[in-house]
Amino acid sequence: MEIRPILSALMRSKVSMILIGLQVALTLAIVCNALFIIGQRLDRMQRPSGMNETDTFWLGSYGFGANYDAKAQQQADLVALRSMPGVVAATSTNSVPMSGGGWGEGLSLQPGQKNSTAQTTLYITGTQGLDAFGFKLVEGRDFRPEEFTFVKFGDQPHPQSIIVSKALADKLFPDSSAIGKQVYSEDKPTTIVGVIERAQQPWMDSDSIEYSTLLPMYMPYGNSTRYLVRAEPGRRDEVMKAVEQKLVEANPSRIVGKVKSIADIRRDAYAEDRAMAIILGAVIIALLAITALGIVGMASFWVAQRTKQIGTRRALGATKADILRYFQTENFIITTLGLIAGGVLAYAFSLWLMHAYQSPRLPWYYVPVGFIALWLLGQLAVLGPAMRASRVPPAVATRNV
Repeated sequence: MEIRPILSALMRSKVSMILIGLQVALTLAIVCNALFIIGQRLDRMQRPSGMNETDTFWLGSYGFGANYDAKAQQQADLVALRSMPGVVAATSTNSVPMSGGGWGEGLSLQPGQKNSTAQTTLYITGTQGLDAFGFKLVEGRDFRPEEFTFVKFGDQPHPQSIIVSKALADKLFPDSSAIGKQVYSEDKPTTIVGVIERAQQPWMDSDSIEYSTLLPMYMPYGNSTRYLVRAEPGRRDEVMKAVEQKLVEANPSRIVGKVKSIADIRRDAYAEDRAMAIILGAVIIALLAITALGIVGMASFWVAQRTKQIGTRRALGATKADILRYFQTENFIITTLGLIAGGVLAYAFSLWLMHAYQSPRLPWYYVPVGFIALWLLGQLAVLGPAMRASRVPPAVATRNV
């Protein structure tokens, strides 16, 4: 097929060609970057916490009254929780992954070190801590009973031994095992006795999301304590109700509340990421639909405008396939010009996001994939008007308009 007549026809409709080309360019730039952002959000949402999230929940106990003994009540509650049917393990803790709140601290390799080697979150746990969280020990050992201590709320915890996540161990001692090594917090030493595979921090936007530390301690927050309970598989909801009732009955001088499964904590923690992915997905669908409708409208207008010309070509021997191919080639040229501009715009938009929001660079393969997708979209969009054009009879050329 001769390209020159198609280009000549396009030059007589410059405004329509430019508008559709710009629409295609903007669609490519926005869709590529939006898909990349959605991919990032989905990756964040799928980050493993290291916990057994399916069977685990946590709750709070808030005592009141002058005679409320938080320390004694904490120990009595743990005994009661661990004896309940359906409970695998239970521990007291100050926080859990993805909860949004917790304590952090810097760890150093030498006393008096000016800047800490790594920032870590602190999970204060009692006995059965590893089992309750569902953390997987990959090196070293669990805490021994004699290593657990009682501290008051407000005291600075400095245990003799700690368990750290593998990511933190690799950060502190990249060339050797962390087991048996000492680290320092406020110039006080502590020994790493175990390494767990993974333990995500409570803060979703942390730059050190995998750096976590477990401390062997019991620490009521004044008259308040939080408990983490792991149920037998499939019995979480049943055990949640039973645990709440059990604690209320054990001591009426308190409020038991904030009973929440870890699955719900994950859902809430990533609510913004989920909303962002949905919104951007809707934007992508809307842009693609508008672009397709624009191509359909432009092609339909040109078919109506060139009806007599099409009839003349048919009368001179052009087949239906020739007419169909003409409009598809015309659309291909417009789409290609728009995609070239859109490719440049997509990378420019990515660079702006990098500088403004510290976003990663758009991977190179997004734009070629976008090229192919929008080429196919353009061909599908123009197919209906092109088929109508191919059915124009040769007799139209002889009619008076």
